[in-house]
Amino acid sequence: MQVEKVLLTDEAADWLRRLTAMHGPLMFHQSGGCCDGSSPMCYPDGEFRTGSADVHLGDLAVDGLDRPIAFWMSANQYGYWKHTQLTVDVVKGRGSGFSVEAPEGVRFLIRSRLFTDQESAALGLL
Repeated sequence: MQVEKVLLTDEAADWLRRLTAMHGPLMFHQSGGCCDGSSPMCYPDGEFRTGSADVHLGDLAVDGLDRPIAFWMSANQYGYWKHTQLTVDVVKGRGSGFSVEAPEGVRFLIRSRLFTDQESAALGLL
């Protein structure tokens, strides 16, 4: 059983196509920090440096883009969220000034659901 840790809504995919046209390849990082730190932040790929304190949850394949968009999360935050499937969505409103969508009047957010026991077993979480 293949279980994805991170998914994408169609509307978020539309925005990622637009933002990629403006900024080039993109990446996401979600930390457990203060302020907007618990929101997914979208950066030009490589602008946010990841390392051993980060977990790569997966790559978001977006139709129309040449390469997938990596999604990273701080290891501390992942400790709290590892039992959930995350879905990147977008809503109207202003997010963090550091995330590339902020000037566009939208912000990315995470919707989540707990993995089933079967999914958790497939991911080695049980």
